[in-house]
Amino acid sequence: MTKSLHTTFAALPLGAIKPAGWIRDQLQIQADGFTGHLDEHWPDVGPNNGWLGGTGESWERGPYYLDGLLPLAWLLDDEKLIAKASRWIEWTLSSQREDGMFGPNHITSVNKELNKKQDWWHLTIMLKVLTQYHEVSGDERVIPFLDKFFRYLLGDIDNNPLEKWAEARGADLMLSVIWLYRRTGEAYLLELADKLADQTLDWSLVLGDFPFHRKFSQRMDHRTHVVNVAMGVRAPAIFYEVDGDDRHRDNVERGIASLMTYHGQAHGMFSGDEWLSGTHPSQGVELCAVVEYMFSMEHLIRIFGDGKYGDILEKVAYNALPAPISKDWDSHQYDQQVNQVICNVATRTWSNGKFANTFGLATNFGCCISNMHQGWPKFVSHLWMASNDGGLVAAAYAPCQVRSTVGDGRQVTIDVDTLYPVREQVRIKLGLGEAGAASGLAAESATGSKSAAFPLYLRVPGWCDQAILTINGEAHLLTVERGFARVERQWSDGDDIVLTFPMKVTTTGRSNYAVSVQRGPLVFALPIVESWVKTMHRDRFCDWEIYPASPWKYGLLESELDAGRFEVVEHDVPKQPFEAAHAPVRLRVKGQIIPTWGFEHNSAEEPPLQPKLTPSQ
Repeated sequence: MTKSLHTTFAALPLGAIKPAGWIRDQLQIQADGFTGHLDEHWPDVGPNNGWLGGTGESWERGPYYLDGLLPLAWLLDDEKLIAKASRWIEWTLSSQREDGMFGPNHITSVNKELNKKQDWWHLTIMLKVLTQYHEVSGDERVIPFLDKFFRYLLGDIDNNPLEKWAEARGADLMLSVIWLYRRTGEAYLLELADKLADQTLDWSLVLGDFPFHRKFSQRMDHRTHVVNVAMGVRAPAIFYEVDGDDRHRDNVERGIASLMTYHGQAHGMFSGDEWLSGTHPSQGVELCAVVEYMFSMEHLIRIFGDGKYGDILEKVAYNALPAPISKDWDSHQYDQQVNQVICNVATRTWSNGKFANTFGLATNFGCCISNMHQGWPKFVSHLWMASNDGGLVAAAYAPCQVRSTVGDGRQVTIDVDTLYPVREQVRIKLGLGEAGAASGLAAESATGSKSAAFPLYLRVPGWCDQAILTINGEAHLLTVERGFARVERQWSDGDDIVLTFPMKVTTTGRSNYAVSVQRGPLVFALPIVESWVKTMHRDRFCDWEIYPASPWKYGLLESELDAGRFEVVEHDVPKQPFEAAHAPVRLRVKGQIIPTWGFEHNSAEEPPLQPKLTPSQ
């Protein structure tokens, strides 16, 4: 008998949600830029990569790249990208040895020659890729492949336990084990999951009694490495999925609160320019950490069913993700800053190198240029989920089409039409197919259209205190519990659901009496005119420094903030809505130059505690 797992919602398979509108444009821009062409211009993921049978880089960079390329290819139904991804998949599936092990063979051989323990980390990423591939392809080879490997892993994990990166990130290995268990019910997989949980760094303990209250300098502690932390936030939820211990839920909440208290930044992330770096707004944040933190929020929503993780997900996705990526997806930053006024080659108070906040191809370690690709595709594939009571769940809002089934097995299509987060309204159109012949639950409305009863869980953002719901033009009361409004009724084909989330401009106090300004899930920044200077020419994906070509040292007048004198100005939404020069929504408010605010360590210094102002505006 299959043991039940502990989770509130269930992920929909990759491909059940297709992007539309502005977010499809984002995926297409991504495909036209780095993700679609990186293998043609960066040897580390090129044809000599070890995961394609070559002798080049054979560890994490190929699997990282594929972890974004593969879902992007299928979400866009892009045959060229599907063919690219399939080359990696075919080599990987053909690489499995008789004992079940797979991957670049020379790494395993070198480890044995040097008497080193087996490294499981790079395999972990590729396993996640294979689970996604099976969801979109149904390839019958994947399940036996995974089963054979996990049986091998169960027999070897005591002799070669998780170490270093694999120990810090072992929960991601558990994800693939759990994925297979849901499909086969094989009891040995839960035994393996328990062993992996025991060997994984105890992130539940770290987050529950968070000990890291200061900036860390360069030294390897996997508990303070920012990407490990971003991934570690999802680990207690994955532990909970297996053991059901409520302490994991509580510890995640405490851990996130501590991270934001001691290292929080205005865009929803915590700092880390390689290690946790405090609250100074000129500290960096790695792009790797951004996409991994988004993936963590997607799993926290799924497992714990709490809408507050959707609020974090949207804030990070709509602010911290696009900020360090150029508008055409042809350059990126390893580290971004909230108070970023210059991006140049210079030494900063970071453990990362002097190129880390310039825009380019691989301006620091190659992990970010490999790993950044998963951000938007996985966000799209987790916009909606399934509930355990036969309904569907709106976890985050962006334009898309969802195809799934509800409680009676009926096919449901959901079309989400919205310009959220730059507009307040989300329109949802329901399409209902025929009920299963054996269900006996088919019903006809008075007009003869198909209908069915099931719940919709609609996330109401925590920043919105007066959400409005209409169904076919009639107002309906929303009762919100843990961030979701559950609406159950006899739905009819063609039902028109409109959610309106009135967006107020709010300010959040930060250190030295500074404030950040937010409207809905968007955080606002002064639009500095940018001067791009090329520092490395390539056929594609050049490197750049960016210098300010307009004043940046402004403060907002306290009298204006107290009176809430923000004017909201809306413009047409362009194909790239995150380009500052063509922002579709702007705020106007009075401010003043602060002449004493300057540079420190080649970055904007901390906002002055008592700014001295010029006489004029």
